Amino acid sequence: MKKHIIISALIIMSAIAPRLCWAQATTQTNTVLDTIYANDTKNVALFFPEPIRQGITGSDNFVFTYNREKEQYFGLLQAKPGKESNLLVVNRNGSIFSYIVRYKKQLSQLNYFIPLSNSIGNEKPLVSDSIQTATVKDSIDNRTYYYHKFCSYLLNRNQRIGRIKKRNDGIILSIENIVFDKEELYFVIQIENKSTLDYDLNFLNLSIETRQKGKRKSLQKLIQEPVYKYNLLSRIAEGKVVRLVYIVPKFSISNDRRLVVELNEKNGERELKLKVSHKYINNPN
Repeated sequence: MKKHIIISALIIMSAIAPRLCWAQATTQTNTVLDTIYANDTKNVALFFPEPIRQGITGSDNFVFTYNREKEQYFGLLQAKPGKESNLLVVNRNGSIFSYIVRYKKQLSQLNYFIPLSNSIGNEKPLVSDSIQTATVKDSIDNRTYYYHKFCSYLLNRNQRIGRIKKRNDGIILSIENIVFDKEELYFVIQIENKSTLDYDLNFLNLSIETRQKGKRKSLQKLIQEPVYKYNLLSRIAEGKVVRLVYIVPKFSISNDRRLVVELNEKNGERELKLKVSHKYINNPN
């Protein structure tokens, strides 16, 4: 898969904010953050005391890459000329590290060994069992909140995975982006109504089709049920454009299969089937 998309630090911080009791850095606002310099010709390596679970930069001109499939202790930072930003890293044990990052043409340091003492706090509560009140409901609420913030972030990004589009009677269905994050795939979908009539949505489904070989060729269809839908409207008015996100559990497909995005009109015949090649599914952003 391609390198995972680098999320804005504001998203994860806003996701943590509703559970302030989960963070222990009570003096964080008084902490002066260290600065790490990087450029676009060298990799700056950051070694942490625990494997990296998540790394986030606040600006697109900084990229922090790390192994998302197998957690490792180091990540690589690169930068393009531009304004300074920040880097937020969360270790496997919940330790949080935050730094100012700046572009610098000439680098004097290429390796940083980060001690645990540099942690600004921990996302997990370190309280006695008697006052732990986290429940399954809290976990679900946190996940929904994260989905909401990340989907909103994706819709504000100007990123495309390719030209994947289908037209029918003035209705245009397209896949703008496919993003992998936390064992899930985010499908950024756009529906444009260039017709003179409103489009009432009956359903929008994602399914995997497998073509059976032999004399009697047939198709097997397996619906991919989303775990979350963002900004899905029941009506797309005349001349309007709607962008939405479907989140489904991560999957991959072989070259004899394809993903089909099916748009069905309620009480109408303007139906679209958008076929997505395996190469887009297996190589998301």
